[in-house]
Order: sequence, then C-alpha cells, then structure tokens
Amino acid sequence: MMTSAQQNAMNTELWQSIGYIADDEALMRRLTRYAKKLAKEKDPSLMTKEEFFARVDAAKEGPSYELQEGETIEDLIKRVG
Repeated sequence: MMTSAQQNAMNTELWQSIGYIADDEALMRRLTRYAKKLAKEKDPSLMTKEEFFARVDAAKEGPSYELQEGETIEDLIKRVG
C-alpha cells in the first residue's frame, strides 16, 4: 500500500505527463483509449456507447415475450420457464 507522499508524487508525475502531451491530439486520443481500458479492468461492467448499442442490437435478435392481459411477471416466468 502506498503512503500519502508516494501517492502525491505519482499524481504529480501523472499530471505532468498529461500536460506534456495535452497539445498533441493524436497522443491525447491514445491516452484516452488507454485510460478507458484501464477503467474497464477495474470495473468490467463499464462499456462504451458503441458497445452498449451493439449489445442492445444483439438482444433484439433473441426471443421476446409479452405479458398477456391479466398476467403477472411471475406468471410470465412460469410460462416461458
């Protein structure tokens, strides 16, 4: 585990590095993609807008079910089981 001083030094180094590349659009684009990958490693439920809509489109290809009149969710689950 890092000490507070070590964490502050790392934060300073990170922000300095970002400052050096901030005026280069290609490098900033690469940094942004890499940061997204790192965030996804920490939380695999994170996804890009494109990934989200790709999953929605894939789900549309699968089966769908509708509640019948007077039917409860529990009834639907039993029916499609």
